[in-house]
Amino acid sequence: MRERPGVGLGLALLSALTFATSGTFARPLITGDWSAEAVVLARVGIAALVLAVPALLALRGRWPVLRRNAGTLVVFGLLGVALAQACFFNAVRYLPVGVALLLEYLGIVLVVGWMWLVHGQRPRLLTVAGSLTALCGLVFVLDLTGAGRLDPVGVLWGLGAGVGLAGYFVIAGRVDPALPSVVMASGGMAVGALVLLLLGLVGALPLRAGTTDVSFAGHEMSWLVPIAGLSLIAAVVAYLTGVAGARLLGARLSSFVGLTEVMFAVLIAWLVLGELPSAVQLLGGALIVAGVALVRVDELRGGRTEPVDERADEPALA
Repeated sequence: MRERPGVGLGLALLSALTFATSGTFARPLITGDWSAEAVVLARVGIAALVLAVPALLALRGRWPVLRRNAGTLVVFGLLGVALAQACFFNAVRYLPVGVALLLEYLGIVLVVGWMWLVHGQRPRLLTVAGSLTALCGLVFVLDLTGAGRLDPVGVLWGLGAGVGLAGYFVIAGRVDPALPSVVMASGGMAVGALVLLLLGLVGALPLRAGTTDVSFAGHEMSWLVPIAGLSLIAAVVAYLTGVAGARLLGARLSSFVGLTEVMFAVLIAWLVLGELPSAVQLLGGALIVAGVALVRVDELRGGRTEPVDERADEPALA
């Protein structure tokens, strides 16, 4: 699995790049006739259907594995899919895409606290330094002394997305290695889509969608264009390239490479939507990325407290 690190690095970077397009694709829908929850439902629902066929193929002869991991799939769908994405897209309603994503990525620091408080894995010095650096970055991202203060509602949604992201990493890091990752993704997105649909049907969530044209990248076009980008590029392609890259690099190293999603998102939002955080917020973003990177470097240098079979960290397609 490690004989082609260059290919693995390329796939992991492509995964980060395509994941980073989600906020840019979602913005014209959310600022138009669509509610954030409806955008999430369309994205994960379509992606779950697209991945259903490879998931079924991967499950041939492994149905007992699915049954014993059903609870994990449900929690993954609730936290890692429904909560994380609904909060992120709501944050995009009030914040620039790059700022919303930076707040979401604070969830990786939350994982450190969870592993310490719940599992007794006390962080080492490098992890503590990374966490403090990321928290300092948050202060700069919020730019509390600047002239243009961020909407506190958007900040809360962004931090909620961070909680969902933390749940994603915690669950993904403890999942049964016998469960194919494509099943985990398809099943989790299916659960997330079903929960959002049910909440919408009972009136707990605003599932509002429209068919009018949207303004995207300075052009008027059909709403189907950003929906296709969200579901096929920012979900299906992003996930499949991520799995392939993780199989070549290993899950821990590929997750470190995945941090480039933050910078990709800022660049894409600037090029497509004309959004760019202020200089102070860019400094905060750099500190957040640096802090999270320190946490990941510490993990790569042996931050786990127990020996782990490297094969158990690698996603399985079949």
